[in-house]
Amino acid sequence: MTTTGGAVPTLRPTPSTTCRETDPTMTALHDDLAETGAPVALRAYRPGTAPAGVIPQQRPAVEGAAAPSVPPTDTAPAAPVEVSAVDAAWTRFTATHCPDAREELILHYVPLVTAVAGRIGMRLPSTVEHADLVSYGVFGLIDAIEKYRTDRAVRFESYASSRIRGAIIDELRAMDWVPRSVRTKARAVDRAYGELEALLHRAPTEAEVAQRLELPVGELRAVYSQLASVNIAALDEMLAGSDDRPGAATLADTLGDRRADDPAGSVEAQETKYLLSRAIECLGERERLVVVLYYYESMTLAEIGRVLGVTESRISQIHTAAMGRLRTRLLDAERA
Repeated sequence: MTTTGGAVPTLRPTPSTTCRETDPTMTALHDDLAETGAPVALRAYRPGTAPAGVIPQQRPAVEGAAAPSVPPTDTAPAAPVEVSAVDAAWTRFTATHCPDAREELILHYVPLVTAVAGRIGMRLPSTVEHADLVSYGVFGLIDAIEKYRTDRAVRFESYASSRIRGAIIDELRAMDWVPRSVRTKARAVDRAYGELEALLHRAPTEAEVAQRLELPVGELRAVYSQLASVNIAALDEMLAGSDDRPGAATLADTLGDRRADDPAGSVEAQETKYLLSRAIECLGERERLVVVLYYYESMTLAEIGRVLGVTESRISQIHTAAMGRLRTRLLDAERA
């Protein structure tokens, strides 16, 4: 190494025997530098490192050692961003209002309608079908899809849930024949009954309920008359504990028909008529005639007396004797 004035010293490459024997790449590099004579600043070669231009090989991982971090290179291709089918459907529907995209969105969010309808149905009577609630909620879902804007900072599930719930409640109110004020009174009465039963440990009286509601007893009875038509049930509805098998009990099976004949009563009436006719045949001729004229011809005792040529008092005695004999024969027939 030589220094001339303030010039920067140059380093003449001196081939290293060790490097030549160890790495053929370094040997070729030293030979080229020796031929050209170009001044080059060489870095000391460290065993275990890759020379310039050589791609280093991955070392075997040592158990318990942390994996070396590889910095990202600018030339590495970027990972493709995956777009879900729902996002693609939203993009197509927002841009073109495509019916196919809308149908795809409706089918995707139907489980949301089922979940909202199930939560609402928990507070409704058993007469309201779950399938009806789902059908009402689908209209709310369609309306939510039509009015939703993807540029808003609100998730569609949150926005659609309120629309679906509102559509179900609106349809239930439209189909309800009872005014909302009566429904409110019904809930107030039920709440008062529950609170008084928990407080008194017995069924409350009308006066106690009226006092709880701060209403006169007469007005409370008027409320009862309004509430009588609030809850209805179908006659073909299965009773609790029954199933849909043939022959299962329904509500209509528990209601009596006053116009229908009672089978047991019909048999008893026929038997009584038969026994009574046999007992009348066993009576005497005058007694049988008095019974027939009095009960079948609807004649008075005086008219029967004129027909038989006796007094009315005598006809009364004959009638009394005939009734005693008939009663005795019927009692004997029952004991037999």
